Amino acid sequence: MTAQRNDRKTRIAVIFGGQSDEHDVSLRSAQTIMSGLDPERYEVVPVGITREGRWLAAGDPMTTLTDASPMFHLGAGEQKGTPSERDAPLVVVEGGSSVPTGLSESVDVVFPALHGPMGEDGTIQGFLEMAGIPFVGSGVLGSAVAMDKAVTKNLLAQAGLPQVPWVQVQRRDWERDPEAIERAIAERLGFPVFVKPANMGSSVGVSKAKDAESLHTALQTAAHYDRRIVVEQGIDAREIELAVLGNDDPIVSIAGEVVPAGEFYDYNAKYIDDDAKLIIPAEIDAETLTFMQGLAIDAFHALDLAGLARVDFFIERGTDRVFINEVNTLPGFTSISMYPMLWEASGVPLNELVDRLIQLAVERHADGHR
Repeated sequence: MTAQRNDRKTRIAVIFGGQSDEHDVSLRSAQTIMSGLDPERYEVVPVGITREGRWLAAGDPMTTLTDASPMFHLGAGEQKGTPSERDAPLVVVEGGSSVPTGLSESVDVVFPALHGPMGEDGTIQGFLEMAGIPFVGSGVLGSAVAMDKAVTKNLLAQAGLPQVPWVQVQRRDWERDPEAIERAIAERLGFPVFVKPANMGSSVGVSKAKDAESLHTALQTAAHYDRRIVVEQGIDAREIELAVLGNDDPIVSIAGEVVPAGEFYDYNAKYIDDDAKLIIPAEIDAETLTFMQGLAIDAFHALDLAGLARVDFFIERGTDRVFINEVNTLPGFTSISMYPMLWEASGVPLNELVDRLIQLAVERHADGHR
């Protein structure tokens, strides 16, 4: 599979939607990505996946899914899975084929714009690797480990990278004896704490607990999304984000700071309320920025990532200590997302950014990297 065929433009399949709770965010990311693909160089093949896992290709998959999405101003009486989505044409899988017809026959590169489970956790990546199709982003290993916050934290700790104190909770253990689990968390971490499902992104299911009562509610919320829960010690800190671009020799953007309007940068603040303040570039001294950029590359390598990642940090107020918070292998690509904004401010506009990501996908595929 090559990046460019002599007789036509490079065909880029952008896959969006999906079965996770970040379905709506994926649609917005895909719209931004497709807007950045130069029509003189690329032919875009939009491929949608419904919340039920149905693949859509014929017609207009984006319109079909946005029509069914609450984020795109549905009427009060409409629900996800509307008739237009249920009745939309599916991608056909021929007998003996491992991927949908049209995806395997004439697509040069796939750009996954999927977020959350069944999208950035290694599942779609394994599917594409089995089909032998180049794709943007990390492979199965990097995608899977970075999607799991607990595994990520263990690997980063093994690499000697700084993190706030944290504990892992099994949903089963908490359901059996919630008082004991909650007491152990309070004794070890104190308050406040942040409670997160291990395998979600976009701050879905994340809560801040300030006392025993809110801790119970936060654990209940996180347990709805995952059987494994991460609880982190809350610190008074600035939230800083850096963008990484590359394969074996990645580069790192300037830093951006997120100043939430509420308690923290949650899902509503990111994608609905749009009231968080994003400061680019962040006011950080050159020495600290260089240190954080080095940590971002170390984390990128420790998790075996490729193509792109956003690395989120804390800078503790009063001590200026730096901690890695999270690593995202398919960060949001919406018009208000930090990843494309950081590269824009670093001198890499959107059209050049997607060009580079596509080339990195081709290089990684040619190298046989998994």
